[in-house]
Amino acid sequence: MRLVVLIDNCTINGRNLKGEGGASYYIEDEDKKFLLDTGASGLFMENAKNLDINLDDLDTVVLSHGHYDHAGGIKDFIESRDDKINIICHPLSFNKKKKGNTNMGASYNKDEIIKLANVNFSDKPVKVSKNITYLGQIPDIMDFENRKLMGEIEIDGEYEDDYIMDDSALLYDTSDGIYIITGCSHSGICNIIEYAKKVSGKDKVLGIIGGTHLQEINEQLYKTIEYFKENNIKELYPCHCTKFYVKAEMFKNLDIKDAHVGLEINW
Repeated sequence: MRLVVLIDNCTINGRNLKGEGGASYYIEDEDKKFLLDTGASGLFMENAKNLDINLDDLDTVVLSHGHYDHAGGIKDFIESRDDKINIICHPLSFNKKKKGNTNMGASYNKDEIIKLANVNFSDKPVKVSKNITYLGQIPDIMDFENRKLMGEIEIDGEYEDDYIMDDSALLYDTSDGIYIITGCSHSGICNIIEYAKKVSGKDKVLGIIGGTHLQEINEQLYKTIEYFKENNIKELYPCHCTKFYVKAEMFKNLDIKDAHVGLEINW
C-alpha cells in the first residue's frame, strides 16, 4: 500500500506544498486508487498536482467523518470532474452540523450530495479495495475513552448534541498484521484500534497514521500511551488534530514519527 499526505496542519520547508487545518490522504492498494478525506478546501488538489499525483485516475472518496476540515474539499473535487465520483461514508456524514453560529459540516448537505455523487452510506464495514476496509461506526470499547460533545447535528429536522457518531477510519489488512488510517479519532483512537482488531480477526497492530484528537495532557493521554506500548506499535504518525505538546509527551515514551504534507509511506 502506498499513502501520500495531501493535506495536514504541518508542512516542511523546501517543497512547493501548502498545509491547512485538515486531513487528506491519497492511497493506492494494488490496482485501486482513492482518497481518504478532502481537507477543508480544494488545496489537496493543488498539492496532488505538485506531487505528480493524477487525481483523474481515481473515482472514490472515503470520508472519515463529515466535519468541514475533512469533507470541505469535496465540493471543489466534484466540480473538477466530468463524471460522478463514488463516496463511502457514515449515514450522518452529510447531515448539517454547527457549533454556535459556525458551520462545522461538509460543503454539501445530504440532499445535495446524493444528486451529485454515488454515495454508499454505511455504518457497517465496507471493503474499499482488496486489503483496505472502511470500518463504519466505531463502538465504545475502552473505558477511558468517552466521546466528547462537539456542537450540534441536524437529525430529522431538529438539532441535537453531536458526539460525532459518524467518525470512522480505515483498516489495512496484511499477512503480518494490520495498519490503521484515521481522520480525527473522535470515537477514540484505542476504540478504533480494538474494533479494527475485531473486524480483521488480528491482534498485531503494525502502524497508525492520522489524527488522534488527543489535545490535553491528562489521564486519557497516559492510558493511550500505555496502550500503544502494550500493543508494541512500531510505526506511529500522530498528526492533524494531535496537539504539539501531546506529541512531545508521546515522544518521551514512544518512537513517534513526523507527519506532514508530502509524506509518503509504503506499507
